[in-house]
Amino acid sequence: IIAKKDEEDVKVAIKLSTVEEYGTNNRKPKDFILFAGVIEAFKYIFSFVLLAFCIAMVMGCIFTRQSAAAHYNIHPIAAAFLFWFLICWLAMIEGGQGCIVGLQPIDPEKYSHSHQITRKNIDQVKNGDNMDRFIIGRQFLVVLVIFLINACGSASPGADPFGLPKIWNDIFLENGIAMMMTTIVIGQLTSQVNAAVCMLDFINNYLMLFTTYLSLGVEYSGLLHSVYLVQIGFSKITGMTIESNEPPRNAFMQCFFWMQVMASTTLLGYCLAVTLQALIDGNSGMWDGVPSWASMIIFFYCLAVTLQALIDGNSGMWDGVPSWASMIIFFVLMCFAGLMDGMQIAAFALLNIPEEELRHHPVAYTNCQLMFSGQNLQSFLIGRQVFVAALIFIVARIAAISGPDGYTIFGASDYIQGFYNTGLLGSIVLTNFGSLMWRIVASNVPVAFMSNPVVYVIIRVCLLFEGTGICSASWGLARIHKAIAGYKPDGFYLEKEEEEEEGGTVEP
Repeated sequence: IIAKKDEEDVKVAIKLSTVEEYGTNNRKPKDFILFAGVIEAFKYIFSFVLLAFCIAMVMGCIFTRQSAAAHYNIHPIAAAFLFWFLICWLAMIEGGQGCIVGLQPIDPEKYSHSHQITRKNIDQVKNGDNMDRFIIGRQFLVVLVIFLINACGSASPGADPFGLPKIWNDIFLENGIAMMMTTIVIGQLTSQVNAAVCMLDFINNYLMLFTTYLSLGVEYSGLLHSVYLVQIGFSKITGMTIESNEPPRNAFMQCFFWMQVMASTTLLGYCLAVTLQALIDGNSGMWDGVPSWASMIIFFYCLAVTLQALIDGNSGMWDGVPSWASMIIFFVLMCFAGLMDGMQIAAFALLNIPEEELRHHPVAYTNCQLMFSGQNLQSFLIGRQVFVAALIFIVARIAAISGPDGYTIFGASDYIQGFYNTGLLGSIVLTNFGSLMWRIVASNVPVAFMSNPVVYVIIRVCLLFEGTGICSASWGLARIHKAIAGYKPDGFYLEKEEEEEEGGTVEP
């Protein structure tokens, strides 16, 4: 889908180079296309300049020891290496999911010889319900990597690497715009552009194979099994059956599964408690078979302890913002991130629903008409990616724990407190509450999900984000990356394989 916009850019360029076809008596189309071309060129130039400036600001903070890495006594060179490794890994995770999902309908035998590692990746997720497991584990990795990127390269309070006016530092460093721009364009959108049309080449490497194994391992660990409690509860309420490609679990596997669900729900409640405790104490990284009642008791107990601590008013929120406002902002942002994650799932689920059926749901119909009109779906997906990544960064700043010397949560030891400070607990909370649970609801009742009036506003905001051209540099970087990596469209390999089977040849 994203590649279609790239094709449209090419078509515009072709029209600009062959203006004669409009004739001398048809000045309006030519003027309009020239104007559109100028606007597109300005977007590209502006986006590249902005991206270069943001990268310079982030690297400047790292090498002048004014970043979060200095807080952990990480050498600037090591911090810079770690930062770019995480960016590259995030790009692989983001693009890899689309490749693995997109290659499912294709017979692996058609590329087993030319792309052996790609075949290994696909084989891992084809068995049983491994695709769902991969998506759940992969979503946690995305959030975790963004948390680590933020912990590595975010600017320290009052950072000024180049002696710029304070307003510039406030916008790009204090508010995290430089970090967001660098991560979104290089670590997410650029890879998704190439992954949309070069799936075979994109995941034909061992980093993606490692990511696939790790995603499955994260899900198997039971860390995120609390999301299945939501899935089961939702199916009971709606009367919908949960489809599976695996045989029913035996007694041992059923017991093991529910033990994982219970442990995951308990962990989720504790993670939320720790996160809110830090928020309330003002020591976050923000700007200055099992009965359900047992899980609920654990969850609300942790929440109550956390809220009590929040009242102490020690949040790292903006100066003057009370603790209760910090809590509200935290939960509202998580809800918005989850809502947009669910919107993507619901949109694809409704893409081929007959229009007559949608007309019975006026709000959902209006939202779908807007989303599926012209190139709006592609623009929405790009704007959504920017919006979600920005929200994750903001929530990561809120959930990150950064208290004064000697500060502990629940009287934890220095070692345990050091673990809290990594932000891992915040990433678990965000993955569950800000992503997976919303996806489950959207996949089960996409029409009801899209019947939310707020969805219309979010679509408009996402279209506005994409229309600004802030991330247009991703298209140019994708072309450069594609040329350096030697990526070719999937059709090149698949057609070549078919012709070789027929005894034919393919022109180089």
